[in-house]
Amino acid sequence: MSLDTLKTLFHPFASQTLDAPQEGERVLFLGAEAGFALPKDFTAELTAVQPLRPLYRQLAAQRIDVHPTLPGASYDMALVLCSKHRGANENNIATAIAATRDGGLIIIAGGKEDGIQSLRKRVEGMGLHVEHMPKYHGVVVWFQKSAAAEQVGQKLKGHPVDVDERFKTAAGMFSHDRIDAGSELLASRLPTGLTGDVADFGAGWGYLSVELAERSPGVSRLDLYEADYAALEAAKDNLNRNCPDVAARFFWHDLSGEPIKDKYDFVMMNPPFHEGHAADPAIGQAMIKAAAGALRGGGRLMLVANRGLPYEEILSGNFRESGETCRNARFKILWGKK
Repeated sequence: MSLDTLKTLFHPFASQTLDAPQEGERVLFLGAEAGFALPKDFTAELTAVQPLRPLYRQLAAQRIDVHPTLPGASYDMALVLCSKHRGANENNIATAIAATRDGGLIIIAGGKEDGIQSLRKRVEGMGLHVEHMPKYHGVVVWFQKSAAAEQVGQKLKGHPVDVDERFKTAAGMFSHDRIDAGSELLASRLPTGLTGDVADFGAGWGYLSVELAERSPGVSRLDLYEADYAALEAAKDNLNRNCPDVAARFFWHDLSGEPIKDKYDFVMMNPPFHEGHAADPAIGQAMIKAAAGALRGGGRLMLVANRGLPYEEILSGNFRESGETCRNARFKILWGKK
């Protein structure tokens, strides 16, 4: 997300096109990110929702009242900051409509490269009249809560997705509509008969954890670390659905910024490698360092990565031994041993 998109969202207030909400009113902010400055006459109580742990932590550091899920209802106004995930944006808009009182304003902003124009046209195509304004390479859209808006919200509301008849997911999660090809390759190379304590770093909605638990039912403990609160909740359900007897724990955790307290004999991961639209290997590199610090002597790491990502040097610098298990046209499986 660009800081420009945050400026776009608050521009109707800064330009006095819309009256800023006042003290005594309650404003909901979905998809919130840190870095914004409220207009001086914006004195309402602001409640933010952000399920991604790193962004949540940034908001908390800014002393924003922030939650991973929706707290309460009947807000006087709702703000929605759009991302590149269409399904997540639509679900946030549906949530904003449902959580706002009748007559309250719903204000939505996004970058042009993230599809805000097509989203606006889709809402208008459902028969809802909206106002809009371009600014800072984005567009801000607003409308009042009404019966027509409620109908639009019902159409936009996301529904659980069933993947491979084994996993429940939802829009906005990584690879929510299919098993990711990289994770599938890693799963095919996971060892069998593992014992001891195992961790899944960046567990998503739980696919790799289920695969490992089925291959190694003798593990003492399986810990899932995931930054997306909604994905972690899905992982809980998917582990219970597929492997109800596994001793699993679940951590909503920022692996790049929060320490890991436990030690493990085996760690697996499919690190995310995008921040916004650009590839960012620093995320995976930070997770590799975190895994090295969390493994006991003799412990092993296995990870999958796009072939072009430069993880070999960070592996050799943090592990006693490291190497490559296999590769295909898109991915490679790497390993490290403490």
